[in-house]
Formats: sequence, C-alpha cells, structure tokens
Amino acid sequence: MATWLAARAHVDAFLFDPQAYLTAAKWWLKRKRVRARGQFAPLLSQSPRAYRLWALRQEQTNSGNGRSHIGSAIISLVYGTGDRRQLAITRRSLATEGIPALIIGAAQAHDITAATKSVDWSAKPWLMPINIGDRIAPGTAAAYCAAIAEQSNDAGMAKIIYADDDQLDKRSRRTAPHFKPDWNSELFQHFDYLTGACILHAGRADLEAVADRPDWAQQLVMRAAQAEGRSPVHVRQMLHHRRTRFAPRIPAAPVAPSRDMPHVTIIVPTRNRVDLLRTCLEGIAATDYPTVDVIVVDNDSDDPETRAYLADLDPVHTQVLNHRGVFNYSAINNRAAAQARGQLLCLLNNDIEMTRPDWLAIMAHQAMRHDVGAVGARLLYPDGRIQHAGVVIGVGNAAGHAHRFLHPNEEGYFRRHALPQFTSAVTAACLLVQRERFMAVGGLDERNFAVAFNDVDLCLRLNQRGWQSLYEPRATLIHHESVSRGLDQDPVGAARFAGELAALKRIWNTDEITDPFHHPQLSRAAERFVVAI
Repeated sequence: MATWLAARAHVDAFLFDPQAYLTAAKWWLKRKRVRARGQFAPLLSQSPRAYRLWALRQEQTNSGNGRSHIGSAIISLVYGTGDRRQLAITRRSLATEGIPALIIGAAQAHDITAATKSVDWSAKPWLMPINIGDRIAPGTAAAYCAAIAEQSNDAGMAKIIYADDDQLDKRSRRTAPHFKPDWNSELFQHFDYLTGACILHAGRADLEAVADRPDWAQQLVMRAAQAEGRSPVHVRQMLHHRRTRFAPRIPAAPVAPSRDMPHVTIIVPTRNRVDLLRTCLEGIAATDYPTVDVIVVDNDSDDPETRAYLADLDPVHTQVLNHRGVFNYSAINNRAAAQARGQLLCLLNNDIEMTRPDWLAIMAHQAMRHDVGAVGARLLYPDGRIQHAGVVIGVGNAAGHAHRFLHPNEEGYFRRHALPQFTSAVTAACLLVQRERFMAVGGLDERNFAVAFNDVDLCLRLNQRGWQSLYEPRATLIHHESVSRGLDQDPVGAARFAGELAALKRIWNTDEITDPFHHPQLSRAAERFVVAI
C-alpha cells in the first residue's frame, strides 16, 4: 500500500509541474541528493496522497503501541455541538484510551458545573477540552502521561501540554496536518494552535472563572498559557483528529511612531550600483520615523557615477565610510556599528526597496522588547513572491528562508508567513537590533562568516542570551537579492561558501538539530513547510 501511494504521489507531482519534476530527477541522477530533495519536497506535497502516505507509514511504525493505564490523571471535557453519532465517535475514542469523558455540550455555566461535580479536584487532574466529533489517536494517553511524568522531575511544571493535529473531512478522512512549532508565545497571540489539542493543569477555580463564557475552553487555555512558570510543552506527535480549528488572525499594524522612539543608525554596505543605492536611500529618507542617521560603507566602488553620488550625500544625515579590501560583510558592519550613534542598529542591504513609510517604526516597536534580539522584516522578490519570512535552522542541513517563493496572498502553511512570531534567526538584509545587545555578543563573526551565515550565527548567539529573534511581516520590503554582489558561482566564492557552511555545521550542528519552531516531520530539504515523505 505504501509503495503504491508513493508512486501515485510522484505521478501527481509530475503532473503538477513536469518541468520542475524532471529538474529534480536530473539532480537525483547526478547524485546531488540534497538539491534533488529540495526540488522534490514541495512538488510531492501538492499530492492529495502525500499525507495519507505519511500517516500509513506512521501507523506501520507505531503498530505495537498499546493502551496505557492512566487512572484519573486525564479527564476529558467534551463540548460543542454535534449529533449523537459524532458524540459517540468522540466518546469511543476517549474510552479506548481509558480517558473519562464528561459531557458539557453547549457549554453553559450550569452545564460545566453539573458535568464536573464529581471530579476529585484534590487529585489535581489534567483536563482535556475536546470538541464533539473529534477523535484522539491510539497512544494519546501514553504520550501525554509520559510528558507529565517527565515534568515531575523538574522544578516547575507546565500548565499546558499540547500535541499536533490534523483535520477530518466530511468523509472522516484525515487531511491538513498541523505539525506545530514548540511553544511560540508571539505566534500564539495571533493563532490559537493549542485549544482542542492539548491537556491543561487547571483546578475548579480556573474552570469557574470562565464558566460563563461561550468560549470557555479557549479562555481556559489562554489563562493557562499566560500563567507564570514553565512554558507549554509540545509533544511532537499527531494525537488529535479534529472537525474544526481556529483560524489565524492577521494582525493590524502597530501604533504610529512616537517622538520618544529610540534613535536608529542604519548601516548600508555598498559597491557601485548607484541605481540600487539611490532607491534604498530615497526609501530611508521617506521613512516615517522621528530620528535616524545613515552610515553608507563603501567597499571600493570604482564606478564614476557611484563615486559622484556618494560625494554629494548630505553629511549631516549620511556618513560615508570607506572600507577597502576583499568584501567581508561582517567586518564592514562591525566597523560601522562601532561608530554608530543609535540605540538601535539597522543592518540594511543596498538592494532593499521600501514599500511603506512605517516599516522602521514597526520593527523598532518589537526590537525594544526585553525578550527580543534581532527583528527581521518580510522581504519580497521584485515579482511579489516571498524571499524571506524568517530563517529555519537545519533546512538543507544548514539554514533556509521560510516560505520562500510563496505569494503573500496564498494560504501557505497556516498563514505563518503573515504572522509575527519568534524564529531561530532572521536575515541581515534588513535586521534591527539594540546596539548594546549587538555589542554584547561580539557583533558579526568576521573570521568564520565573512559573507554567508553571519546573520544566522549572530541570531543564535543573541538567542542564547535570552534575546530571541522575531519575524515581523507587517514590515514588508522588496529585496533585489544578490543583484549587486553576484551569486558566488566563481571558484573562489564557492570555496569560501563551502568553508562558511562547514563552520555553521561545526559551531551550531545545523546538520543534526531540529529547529524548535519547525518540526521533525516537516521536510529538512524544503524551505516551504511540507510533510516529509
């Protein structure tokens, strides 16, 4: 069965885009396996059989999992609307796992009070709010109980343990898998990916506090997620099969900039290509932000028009710093950062084009938070497709730009490309960070990462200090990627890139680790979020 499904998935992929499929096959035959997998992964994901193939393989792998005796550690609260058949499906699913079911139904306050009257709250049970018609997978009780047991040895206990879920279509077939990130509090503000697929440690008082709300289950989860103590714990298993989900909420832009916002120094490395630099600096001049200065770092421009343009720049607002020698992005930015006056540093490529005047204020609003390190913008190719929506560690055994080539209007992976969220890294093509924090971690690594991966390394070092990288799609700009510098296809550039890639793997183990905001069951070969099959 699995072999047949795999063959059909490849046929679907070929029919979806024959040229792209044949290109992937060519790379596979040339033994360029990483490149081939990167081409195949998004094509195979288009097949309606892709997730069925993954699920079948998982069932074969987990066929030996048995039921676990859990006593009263977990109690389900079955709520929502549905017919008797749907209720019976849910109850049978819970009973198979040995989880008691308390039927709340329409979820009025008196229903909740009556349904939970027999609960022994002194035993401190875990509650599983679950919609009528939803099912849980075999082994769910054991998986959750194992997660509970692992916490019992820690100093603090999480209030929430959650798992992955998929959706049931009208014929009760499993579709639309959601392989979730580990806890991402910023993402959760815009997308409730917990309610209906979790257990939570809550008492009678917590339940009574939300009992009069029609959305009591969601409110209960939100209260637990915001409670002090350990963050929600993620069980990286597909445990919940759901009829419905909450949809992501696209956020509005933050408030307009105020006069007390911190001063920003924008650092723009450049070499020749005055057309790009002029567009970038004009965009900065049109930016709606109270106080900005610019340092243009010129790396041996020899084009007369570029040199004349640089000489004519107003020194009051724009300082031109000459940096001679071989291009070293890290050294260029470090030198400028040492002279910067701003509380915030903005690393900005000269091939960035602004589309809205509020981009910098949006990013600065996030960069001043106590828990945030580097803030990255959403960058688009000139044709409107996404070039950068955060960086995922481990893609290609290195690091890749999330959701690359997706159009902003597309659904993509649960609209993640359109939601502010914590990420492991962001690109330095447009990156904002507090200067003090940039200096505290030593700036960019000039020795190991002269050109590539210096932004990834910087972000990971900031993350280690508790200053997490953040992707902010409300700041959207156009990136004419690598237009001015080329694509490192020459032997010298290729050798340098290979050395920087080796350094990234050596220092950060990117060929081994799974990004906490990605998932082991998502393909490491694709920058799109697609199931690994």
